[in-house]
Amino acid sequence: MSHSTDYIGKPTSRVDGPAKVTGAAKYAAEYNVANLLYGYVVSSPIAKGKITKIDDAAVRALPGVHEVFTHENVPRFAFLDRSYKDDVAPGGAPFRPLHDAAIKYSQQPVALIVADTFELARYAASILHIEYEEEAHETRLPTQLDQTYKPGRGKTGYQPPKSRGNFDQGWKDGVAHMEGQFSHHAMHHNPLENFATTVEWLGDKNLKIYDKTQGAFNSQQYVTKVFGLKPEQARVISKYTGGGFGSGLRPQYQLFLAVMASLELERSVRVSLTRQQMFSFGHRPATLQHVALAADTYGALTGINHVAVAETSQFEDFTENVVGWSGTLYQCPNVKLDYRLAKLDIYSPLDMRAPGAASGSIALEIAMDELAYAAGLDPLEFRLRNYADRDQAQDKPFSSKKLRECYREGAAKFGWERRTPAPGSMRDGNLLVGWGMGGGLWDATQQKTAAKASLDADGHLTVSSGTNEIGTGTYTIMTQIAAECLGLPLEAVTFVLGDTTLPASPLQGGSWTASSVGTAVADACAALGEALLKQAKKMDQSVFQNAQIEDVYFANGQLRLNVNPDAAIVLRDLVQASGESKIEGEATAKPDMAKQQKHSMHAHNAAFVEVKVDPDLGTIKVTRVVNAVAAGRILNPKTARSQVLGSVVWGISMALMEESVMDHRFGRYMNHSLAEYHVPVNADIHDIDVVFVHEEDTIVNPIGVKGLGEVGLLGVAAAVANAIFHATGKRVRDLPITIDKLL
Repeated sequence: MSHSTDYIGKPTSRVDGPAKVTGAAKYAAEYNVANLLYGYVVSSPIAKGKITKIDDAAVRALPGVHEVFTHENVPRFAFLDRSYKDDVAPGGAPFRPLHDAAIKYSQQPVALIVADTFELARYAASILHIEYEEEAHETRLPTQLDQTYKPGRGKTGYQPPKSRGNFDQGWKDGVAHMEGQFSHHAMHHNPLENFATTVEWLGDKNLKIYDKTQGAFNSQQYVTKVFGLKPEQARVISKYTGGGFGSGLRPQYQLFLAVMASLELERSVRVSLTRQQMFSFGHRPATLQHVALAADTYGALTGINHVAVAETSQFEDFTENVVGWSGTLYQCPNVKLDYRLAKLDIYSPLDMRAPGAASGSIALEIAMDELAYAAGLDPLEFRLRNYADRDQAQDKPFSSKKLRECYREGAAKFGWERRTPAPGSMRDGNLLVGWGMGGGLWDATQQKTAAKASLDADGHLTVSSGTNEIGTGTYTIMTQIAAECLGLPLEAVTFVLGDTTLPASPLQGGSWTASSVGTAVADACAALGEALLKQAKKMDQSVFQNAQIEDVYFANGQLRLNVNPDAAIVLRDLVQASGESKIEGEATAKPDMAKQQKHSMHAHNAAFVEVKVDPDLGTIKVTRVVNAVAAGRILNPKTARSQVLGSVVWGISMALMEESVMDHRFGRYMNHSLAEYHVPVNADIHDIDVVFVHEEDTIVNPIGVKGLGEVGLLGVAAAVANAIFHATGKRVRDLPITIDKLL
């Protein structure tokens, strides 16, 4: 079956754009539900210890307060399955809200007050009297390896890093060396939409749950397991998500509290978290890294040693692939890798855009810049001399790799050949100018996903899958795929998502949604195409009687014969002739493991950055960025470019601004607001160019898509740091790079 080629690869505006700008798009805390009660969470002021006394008499005396839930009266049904883990839970025992008197971390939820209004619930929280017995806590990441441990069981799919060769020998063989320690603080996701859950009580333990999540099915699975409900009793809806960046992969505690309160009170309940409470679950973990590199007289790497120490909670082993990328990105015979954890009195960290890789690429790419200088080579030339044509870590060929082209096209667009190598040698008036680069790779994967396609008698196509839309353009690209597959105009196609009554789909994360859901949508449309041809064959004196699916194509709302395009039938006429209200096709797309397991599958990028530094004030401006990305087939250059723009902004943010500042005396993040947790504003961002390198790869999936959300972030923060070194001669290995570190 050949297709019309009108939509895929064309810049297309968001089909959900009008709903967003007119307010028709509803988020979790915006659904109007009758007789709604409001829950407000009370957070622990201490980091470790236990609750010794709760006095809620004054709260209960307030007219309009319905209940004060604490560990003393939490309903038994809330813990039917104590061993339950969600889709991305690390090894260990997950935190259970209001489970007992123990305090495990600062800002832990210790009570839920449910009242007629949000304002009343919040006021009631301010007069709830709770006494604590405090214990000594530890929230500081240790600097000694003997105070850490190797994780036994990490997240699902976590693979301990593999070393190869003999690093000690490789170090001796080198003539150019670098060695250093790198660090960054914890970082929080801070999406625009706070976490919230609205539970609509339908009677007899039947719930309609509007949740902020990156996976409606994950939230449903969590609720049914914990509360002993059947899936049909807990329908989860998440049509729009106001940013996630990984924070919505796990069900957060407001979901548990809202469902618990609704079941107990037999009322509809909404629980919304404040911005301060958005710092009370999950973050990019603070990480210490040690990197040592050696190269021979040609500049070829002879040894790589990369060790990372990251924080985790006392109750779970949160794991990331921080150092593993260092064994794949460059050619090197001797690689020594180690990853360790330190248990602290904090909440478990959580995946945050390009988890692990974002941290690891900072250390590796700054180290590569340092070694390039030590070897007397241009940083780009040094990378080209260490280019890996094969994945040595897995001993597999790459399914496709256009990183050389990323280097070439990115450098050409940036004007890299005009760079003078000496630090401080480039100026713009009084300002020091620096040019730096970095890059990385991110896994290209496909997950099992189902989709359905349905054409009605008016010729309107509805395609559905239970996936989420977190602002990446899912609504739009799935509409494009479906429209192209069946030769329909975009306005004749509606893509429906974010509902557990739809075909099952995985979490939206890992940059696998376009690959996974896109393949399922294409397959469902192909199944519908078969059904339409079958109906065409039944028509009187049909020219399609002997046609097979490869003999036909879809264009302009018609089914046509390849050999005679004039022999055509309008699709809506096929539905009307069938006597049914619609004709449907369904599919479940799975990865071709036999093909995929023989290859290493990644997207790649190369980022080039210009900074201007005021030598008197130490102020830094990132004036220009070019990010060249090879990520398979680009379905929509417009939404794809937006993804990479967002990644670049975040990379600048990581390099210069972002840190969750912990006061270790209290074990609490102190800048837990958007006023004090610094992210870039428009005035901080200047020219950003995105280059998409043409790449074809049908090993990753039949539609050739690799995913963009995460790879675009890699190397950007390191490129900023490298540009600052080129401008000033100061090598900063502790991020963010603030003014005091340059003065």
